[in-house]
Amino acid sequence: MPDFTLRDATPADTDAVLALVHDLAVYERAPNAVDMTAPMLHAALFGDKPLAHAIVAEDEELLGFALYFTSFSTWTGKAGIYLEDLFVKPEARGRGIGKALLQSLAAEAIRRDCARLEWQVLDWNEPAIAFYKSLGAEPLDEWTRYRVKGEALKALAKQETKHG
Repeated sequence: MPDFTLRDATPADTDAVLALVHDLAVYERAPNAVDMTAPMLHAALFGDKPLAHAIVAEDEELLGFALYFTSFSTWTGKAGIYLEDLFVKPEARGRGIGKALLQSLAAEAIRRDCARLEWQVLDWNEPAIAFYKSLGAEPLDEWTRYRVKGEALKALAKQETKHG
């Protein structure tokens, strides 16, 4: 019997989830990378048009979270779930929390008739890679992720060709 519970995040969890996001950034060697504020997270999860959802694990406090959003595949014609962040406090690891969060997301994907559940992991994070492989996840080694942000994003937007 697990010694923690899972539930959907509520507005009251905003500050604690944001603290876990900061802990994740430290773990991922990017301690100053988080620009998100509590009001931004609250709006993203609980605003008029939520952009994402979160599941939290708790006992007397939040122990971990999974933040996800809906994706879409033109190849399958179905939605998917994209796991943006999964984090369990170091002192709470080994209790099955990460697996329970992923199982919950997999069940949600099945309920929604999604084609897939996917995420990415840093290539140096061997413990996470081994954990994900143990659950049947397969790496997509042939795909390379690209990102445009900041000034490059603004410059690209200036190149917009009007349509319509």
